[in-house]
Amino acid sequence: MYICKLIIEIRDMRNDQYSPHQFNFLPPVCKNLLIINILVFFTTYVLRIKGIELTDIFGLHFFMADSHHFWQYITYSFMHANFNHLFFNMFAIWMFGYTLENIWGPKKFIFFCFTAALGAAFVQQITYYFMYADIVSAMQNGVEYVNTGVQKIPIRDFLNQINTVGASGIVFGLLLAFGMMFPNAYIYLYFLFPIKTKWFVIGYIVLELFNGVVGTTDGIAHFAHLGGALAGFILIMYWKKKKYRF
Repeated sequence: MYICKLIIEIRDMRNDQYSPHQFNFLPPVCKNLLIINILVFFTTYVLRIKGIELTDIFGLHFFMADSHHFWQYITYSFMHANFNHLFFNMFAIWMFGYTLENIWGPKKFIFFCFTAALGAAFVQQITYYFMYADIVSAMQNGVEYVNTGVQKIPIRDFLNQINTVGASGIVFGLLLAFGMMFPNAYIYLYFLFPIKTKWFVIGYIVLELFNGVVGTTDGIAHFAHLGGALAGFILIMYWKKKKYRF
């Protein structure tokens, strides 16, 4: 996910329900998420030079592919395609996450992050299934090759190439949570244009839904983003129903 040049102005933080006793600008979970993601990114780059591709091991593969493994439902969120992908996801995790972690505490915050990551992963798997239903059906009927328009390749190899990486599901979960908790806080787009968080979140989700439905070819997992937001929404509502304090 790409959130460019945003600054958050948090208002009305005096309410005891939302005010931590000590506000940490870089709380431990946010800090460690940033460190781990950066280390994984550079390790991936170094090992790629040596012929070892970590994204094949830890990226999220289609569940019907030979390369699919259960650990990928978490590890994919620590992998990133390029530096811009890494930078904007880490910036967004810090921007929205440090406030939420200060309010929730580290245990609740990390549980929320992994819930959003899992929600994004499961929705993306469902998306894969419908996107490649014809190919899956052909494989089940004994067809061994798929025509990509350029060449014919084995269906199993084609399915193994399907891979999702990135922490965008977490980012969308945090964005949704921040919008629900601070709907009237202001986000400044490009340092110039103030917009209330609730309208920004609604607009962004509608845009992601539109891009996912029309099938853009930008290589972005729009439905995974929506899955992270949906998982975050469900968890927030569950906490509210159980009357957990934030």
